[in-house]
Amino acid sequence: MSQSSAAKRPPFDPGDPIGIDDLLGPEDLAVRDTVRAWSADRILPEVADWYERGELPGVRELARELGGLGALGMHLEGYGCAGASAVQYGLACLEFEAADSGIRSLVSVQGSLAMYAIHRFGSEEQKQRWLPPMAAGETLGCFGLTEPDHGSDPAGMRTRARRDGGDWVIEGRKMWITNGSVAGVAVVWAATDEGVRGFLVPADTPGFSAPEIRHKWSLRASVTSELVLDGVRLPADAALPGAQGLGAPLSCLNQARYGIVWGAMGAARACFEAALGYAREREQFGRPIGGFQLTQAKLADMALELHKGILLAHHLGRRMDAGTLRPEQVSFGKLNNVREAIAICRTARTILGANGISLEYPVMRHATNLESVLTYEGTVEMHQLVLGKALTGLDAFR
Repeated sequence: MSQSSAAKRPPFDPGDPIGIDDLLGPEDLAVRDTVRAWSADRILPEVADWYERGELPGVRELARELGGLGALGMHLEGYGCAGASAVQYGLACLEFEAADSGIRSLVSVQGSLAMYAIHRFGSEEQKQRWLPPMAAGETLGCFGLTEPDHGSDPAGMRTRARRDGGDWVIEGRKMWITNGSVAGVAVVWAATDEGVRGFLVPADTPGFSAPEIRHKWSLRASVTSELVLDGVRLPADAALPGAQGLGAPLSCLNQARYGIVWGAMGAARACFEAALGYAREREQFGRPIGGFQLTQAKLADMALELHKGILLAHHLGRRMDAGTLRPEQVSFGKLNNVREAIAICRTARTILGANGISLEYPVMRHATNLESVLTYEGTVEMHQLVLGKALTGLDAFR
């Protein structure tokens, strides 16, 4: 290699060791930097306290700020949505989750589940009514699919909707619903004589309630609720006309899983950066622990999995933008990236030693949050079976 070629090489960047930023355009970087700056200013100074208290105060104000950023439903077109690319949405998810998984969950449920369901399956009247205020953060939404007795098997849902004259009447319960008790509208999925249907349930509808779930040890800076539907009566036009069959809610879940592929790497990055900074400064046996071989081996392995995961997320994002992304590929990303993110968090905890369990550092908070991320939007086993079926052509689900 000539001296001139070597002179063109940029210096090694521990924050971007393989040059992934070279794959991003100016608009991509602007989105990432905007969300990173907002999270640093608005979330990071407070989130450890929110987590310790088990609450997300001022969630409606946060939603309006997120709407002002253009982050809610940002990958959707029209109706006040930003129309960003899938990669830009992914970069935003990474930065939100680098602050806290609860913040990324708020954004994901709003945009990738509730708003996406309305955008894809709703009537024009439903889109005009709900999407602009949801994009602005003036109205929060939630997504009611999971039930107390049915998570991985939504086909067994017990929530039912029946016709009564020109109305629908819904009976049932949903569980583990992000944004539930602060939502202005719930997208509720119910079994009907015509198959699974989706319904838009305004929060002030008689018979609807959303008690908040307490005593969580994960996603503590996040609103999680139960939905109770006790004879909820809705007009015919509350049903999503384009949603019939279980494929409709599953397609929404695929959108949310895509955001998780990126988001999990944000949590992993925060833990890696905490461990790297600590290793450079913490002294034992007369020198920084980052100078010991075993610590360097841990940091090297963490960096490998972190940036491989970000590359995978970027690749899937480009496929989504091109319209070629398959659900099995999203399962590939969700399974790998969340699993590796948890491993990175746990390794970071060992580098920090006893300090790793303190909320003075983000590691234990991210590690416990990721235990929820590991199982929501599809458990490890479900994604393994999705990939197993794709690889073998044999269905092991039933």
